[in-house]
Amino acid sequence: MSHVVVIEDEGTVRDVLRFHLERAGLRVTAFESTRGTEEALAQADALVLDWMLPGESGLGFLRRLRGDPELRRLPVLMLTARAAEAERVEGLESGADDYLTKPFSAAELVARVRALLRRTLPDTPQTLTNGPLTVDISAAEARMGGKRLNLTRREFDLLAFLTQHAGRVYSRTELLDRVWGADFLGGERTVDQHVTQLRAHLGDDPTRPDFLETVRGKGYRMRPWTDAA
Repeated sequence: MSHVVVIEDEGTVRDVLRFHLERAGLRVTAFESTRGTEEALAQADALVLDWMLPGESGLGFLRRLRGDPELRRLPVLMLTARAAEAERVEGLESGADDYLTKPFSAAELVARVRALLRRTLPDTPQTLTNGPLTVDISAAEARMGGKRLNLTRREFDLLAFLTQHAGRVYSRTELLDRVWGADFLGGERTVDQHVTQLRAHLGDDPTRPDFLETVRGKGYRMRPWTDAA
C-alpha cells in the first residue's frame, strides 16, 4: 500500500483529500503545516502539497525539500488556487512533479497521484539479496546460503518487504498496513510473533541480529548486510 503525505492547512480540503485518497486504496498521513512532517516524509511514497500554508509556504518548503539528499526524489503534486501560467511554471521549476489547480475533481486528484507513483516508484526487483539471504519474489521463495527456508506465506511477505526496504525502520502499525493490509483485524503482537519466527528460520540471534533488528521505541528494520558484517 503506497503512503501519501498531504500538507494542506484548510481542514475541509484536507479531509476531502484524505477521504478520496484512502478510498483509492492509499495510506494517508495529513498535516496542516510543514512542521513535524519529517518522520512521515521519510516513509512516504508521494507528497500532496498546498502552495499557500501558514508559516513556511509550500513553495519554500518544496525548494528546501529538493535540497535534502534523502527527499529530493520524493514525487510532489502541488495544489494551488493560482491559475496563471507564470505561477504554474514557478511551481514546476521549484521542483513539483505535477500541478493541480483548485477546485479539482476527486477523480483527477487520484489519477494524478497514481500517475506520479507509477512514474517515479521503481519496479520491485524479482530477486532481492542481502548478504547470504536471497528472496525470489516471483517464486515466493527465500534461501539462506543457498538453503531454502520453509516459510509460511505471511512470513515470506514480511521478509520480502523488509528486505526490499533494508535499512528503513517500520513501526508495527506500518508493517500491519503494508504487509497484512488495512482490513486485517489482528493486533501488533502478530508482527512480533512473525519476526520471532523469521529469526528462527534465519538463525538470527535476537540480542545481536545480523538481519532483523528491533529498534527500541520505533519498530523493526532489515539490517543491510554491510551493517551486519
